[in-house]
Amino acid sequence: MNVREFLNQYREGKRNFTGANLHAADLKGAKLAHIDLSSADLSDADLSRADLSNACLHRANLTDADLSGATMRGASLVDINLIGAELTGANLKEVDLSQSDLRCAKFEGANLEGASFANADLEGANLSKANLRNARFRGADLGGVDLTEADINGSDLTEDEIKEHPHLASHHWVTWAGDRNDETVSHSSANA
Repeated sequence: MNVREFLNQYREGKRNFTGANLHAADLKGAKLAHIDLSSADLSDADLSRADLSNACLHRANLTDADLSGATMRGASLVDINLIGAELTGANLKEVDLSQSDLRCAKFEGANLEGASFANADLEGANLSKANLRNARFRGADLGGVDLTEADINGSDLTEDEIKEHPHLASHHWVTWAGDRNDETVSHSSANA
């Protein structure tokens, strides 16, 4: 399906695009709220500044897609592939990223307040400066995650998990109380 045909069908009221092939599609700034792109191929697509609010992208492939500045508030992204995707500054408030492959995804400065990362693979993901207030990480793989200056107030990350992954504690932190902690925690003190 070409981009023009896809956008025309959306404008005419179609919302179900399950399994659509939109590999490398230029959808920059597209308004696609409430769309169903389950199992769609959006790898290498440009969705920067797109509106995907309340969209359903279950099992979609967004490997290396550009979603920087995109609005995805309330979207369901269960079991999605976002390997290497760019989501800098994106609004992902209250999204469900359960069981998703988020390895090496870039969420720097993104709003992920209330997001669920249950059983997601976040290995090597960049969550620096992200708003992770009230986010849930139960069962998530946090190996190599960068949480530099992330706001984790109210999240379910525990001090034990931080100690289990010493690299998470080697950066400047916004503490659980919401206060900035400018002291760098050394590897040895993180394990104390």
